[in-house]
Amino acid sequence: MIEYVTPETLDEKTDEWLKLLSPLGQKNWLPDPGKSAILVIDCQNFFVSQPEPDGAPILPVINELSNAFRDAGRPVIFTRHMHKKDQSDFGALGEWWGENIIEDTWESELHLSLDVEPDDIVFRKNRYTAFHGTDLQEILTKNGVRDIVVTGVMTNLCCETTARDAFVRDYRVFFPADGSGTVSEEMHFATLMNIAFGFGVVLKSKQIVDVFRQ
Repeated sequence: MIEYVTPETLDEKTDEWLKLLSPLGQKNWLPDPGKSAILVIDCQNFFVSQPEPDGAPILPVINELSNAFRDAGRPVIFTRHMHKKDQSDFGALGEWWGENIIEDTWESELHLSLDVEPDDIVFRKNRYTAFHGTDLQEILTKNGVRDIVVTGVMTNLCCETTARDAFVRDYRVFFPADGSGTVSEEMHFATLMNIAFGFGVVLKSKQIVDVFRQ
């Protein structure tokens, strides 16, 4: 997974994607450092330990973003997608894939190269969107969040679904083009187009970090 970029090519590829998105006439918004939260979606061993043992090239980008949010005292939220051993919560998702990540397994753990601090929020989910059956809405309301930065995997499944769900709940969505990954560049860029056209602002992670470091 995420074989279409390397740490060396990610920056150049991101510029290429953003240039292709420019005709869509995106909003020139940036997240408000005082009203933002970052969601790190499902960066678990199942998704990001192949093919590189050190994890996917997006993980250093996510760490840099997360650290900027922590330094600003804003919520850093990690999700872990997993299901019960008895498969009772598989639902349509389990029927579609035939198998899923099971709780208490190596595959369900967050990748060791992720910076996760004691004050960060970590919760499990069992559907594509991070809002379904979780306390995410309450967490965001409690912390006065208006702007959500969505990162993680997979770009076109859990990240895109969460971004859409956030938008219909009236959050401003920011989607770093270099902060998520999936199985192919075609699927990744398709999501970037969908998000940029009607659900959120697709931008470079550095633009967000720079806002927080001012």
